[in-house]
Amino acid sequence: MIGRLTGTLLEKTPPQILIDVHGVGYEVDVPMSTFYGLPATGAAVSLHTHFVVREDGHFLFGFATAEERTTFRQLLKVSGVGARMALAVLSGLSVNDLAQAVALQEAGRLVKIPGIGKKTAERLLLELRDKLGKALPNLAGAKLAAAPGTPPDAKSDILNALLALGYNEREALGAMKGLAADTGVSEGIRQALKALSRA
Repeated sequence: MIGRLTGTLLEKTPPQILIDVHGVGYEVDVPMSTFYGLPATGAAVSLHTHFVVREDGHFLFGFATAEERTTFRQLLKVSGVGARMALAVLSGLSVNDLAQAVALQEAGRLVKIPGIGKKTAERLLLELRDKLGKALPNLAGAKLAAAPGTPPDAKSDILNALLALGYNEREALGAMKGLAADTGVSEGIRQALKALSRA
C-alpha cells in the first residue's frame, strides 16, 4: 500500500497530477479541493494517498489532508460509490461541508454534484450518518469558538435542524430532553438523531 508521496510536482492536468519521486513519475488523481491548493509545477509536494487495484489497472489517489483521505475511504464503503464518484463528492464539497450535509441530512447539497442523483444522495446521507459522526463536532466551528460552552441559541439551532429533517416539534423536543446543558449544536443534532432512531 502506498500511503504517502513526497516529490516534485511535474504536471497538473485536472484531476490528474504527475509527481516525480526519485526519478519515478507517479500519476495521481486528486479532488479539486486538493488541486486548488497545489504549488506551482517544479515545486515540492507531499500528499496522503490511497492505492486502488482493479482488474483494469492500478490507480493512485492523492489528498492534501488525512481528513480528506479518511472521508474518501468512508465514501468508498457506501454501496454503489466508486473511486470516481467519491472524488467527485470531495471536489464538490469540503470535508466539513459534507459532514454538515450529512448531519442535517441535506440531500439538496449532494445532488448539485455532477453524477449524484437523488437516490444516490439519499443513500450517501443514510450510510454516512454514523461513519462521519466523528467529524460533526467541528460543524459549529466559529460559533463554538467564539463563546465557550453552549451558545444561547444552541437548543434553537438543534430544534430547527430536526424540524428541517422532517420531524415534528413534539418528536424533536422529546429527543432533546436528554441533552446536557452544555451540548454543542452539532453534537446535539447527532445525539437527538440517535435518540429518534431508537424511538
